[in-house]
Amino acid sequence: MKLLFDLFPLVLFFAAYKFADIYVATGVAMAASVLQIVWLLVRRRKIEPMHWINLTIIVVFGGATLFLHDEVFIKWKPTVLYWLFAAVLGGGQWLFRRNFLRSMLGAQIQLPEAVWSRLNLAWVTFFAAVGGLNLYVAYNWPTETWVSFKVFGIFGLLLVFVVLQSLYLGRHMKPAQEVSATDIAKKEADAGAERS
Repeated sequence: MKLLFDLFPLVLFFAAYKFADIYVATGVAMAASVLQIVWLLVRRRKIEPMHWINLTIIVVFGGATLFLHDEVFIKWKPTVLYWLFAAVLGGGQWLFRRNFLRSMLGAQIQLPEAVWSRLNLAWVTFFAAVGGLNLYVAYNWPTETWVSFKVFGIFGLLLVFVVLQSLYLGRHMKPAQEVSATDIAKKEADAGAERS
């Protein structure tokens, strides 16, 4: 259910684009992101930092798209978000000697330090690569292709990455923890979905 809730703005963005254009879709995604936060506030639910980050980026880049009537800004939104995540994970690891993935997931899964480091590097690489790929598609194909890539391509890449990560984690876990690897992969997929 959380995954569907997190995908709400993305689904509405895609539907609005199909029925109207990129500017209407951008406005719809902005409104849906605001409504998501309002809903969580009204229901007194925890608002994840990811929701605030996503809202800020969609408002800034979506607002620039609408104000300047230039779709390039909304096309940069996923790249900025993914590169921000890559910078936070990488900076945490290499500048501050802190593995944020271990901080978030260490209570649910026990892994050797080397595996945590490789896992962190894998996520940094994934986010950096997907951010670059988003720009490549945005600048080399029509907007319609970019929208489909943003909605289906990035989500598909995330799912494949999470499955591969789960297989990798399974090799380093005790049998009692194997169920947790799937749960963790699902959490990361949920988090990745709301980043899109």
